[in-house]
Amino acid sequence: MAEAIPGIFSSMALVPEIALADPARLGALLQGAEQPFIIRGLVADWPLVQAGQESASAARDYLLRHQRNRSFAFSIGDPAAGGRLYYNAAMGMNFRSARGKLTEIFAQMDGGERGALKGPTPTIYLASIDIGEHFEGLSAENPISLGNRDCLESIWIGSATRIAAHNDFPDNLACCAVGRRRFTLFPPEQFRNLYLGPLDNTPAGRAISMVDFHGPDFDTHPRFRDALEQAQFAELEPGDVIYIPSMWWHHVEGLDPFNILVNYWWRESPRWMGQPQNALNHAIMSIRDLPDKDKQIWRDLFEYYVFENKEDVVSHIPEEARSVLGPLDAEGAGRLRAFLIRALNQ
Repeated sequence: MAEAIPGIFSSMALVPEIALADPARLGALLQGAEQPFIIRGLVADWPLVQAGQESASAARDYLLRHQRNRSFAFSIGDPAAGGRLYYNAAMGMNFRSARGKLTEIFAQMDGGERGALKGPTPTIYLASIDIGEHFEGLSAENPISLGNRDCLESIWIGSATRIAAHNDFPDNLACCAVGRRRFTLFPPEQFRNLYLGPLDNTPAGRAISMVDFHGPDFDTHPRFRDALEQAQFAELEPGDVIYIPSMWWHHVEGLDPFNILVNYWWRESPRWMGQPQNALNHAIMSIRDLPDKDKQIWRDLFEYYVFENKEDVVSHIPEEARSVLGPLDAEGAGRLRAFLIRALNQ
């Protein structure tokens, strides 16, 4: 039975759906894509999806047959939070982190489903588990054609969960493998209307919206109404995939007692360029609290060297002497990173 859709979702625009007759053309479809889209049933023939259609237990058994001898990181959430992995009243986390064998973790989840555990059952969530490191042959048996992209392939396993709206720098193709998933998406520029929490104290490394999507407080978060006008909504069945472009905000819910998502992250820029978030954090430390007149000077310098970066920045410098002002490659980025580390340690 489909779960009732909370009120704020019912009037949202739907994420567009695209038909793809030839799955081998997915890589070309993703090239230059700037808007989210859904492809229904693209991975419906995966053995993992087929196992999940049989039962949650069959899906767990399938994964256990492929597990490597590894310890898995997972989160245990407060049963009273209703699957929402978030802050507690003191702005710590309302869940704790643990490690264990996959067999043991699944035994906890299976006990909750079968009623073997006494009292309310905690939320169990394995987030962004590297598939190649933790599973043998899982990728080969459940393939997808993404062209020549160098992807980070992860699996997300859990009971019913609510993951606050956040964004990621890489592009993201998320495949709903077991259970149903609900996605609420916002364009990158909507960050001002999502009431983001701290940048350095986060549930999973990215700033999150502090709005409870199941009960938004519009008195505290009035601009969230503006965000909702730009929101897109989707519910995925097992076998469906959704493309989430870089920096799009996404609120994600696992709707069933047992859920599995497989996702692929990639970036169009080379990895040696590093993470822009690090530059933002450094700017907060070194620029944000300067006097206004000094901040204006640095704003102009950033425009000149970073955002505009026109030819006149370097035209007067011999090409062989332009150093970091010239085109960067992996070697040059390595030297710059070493320079920054030395400077930060002074």
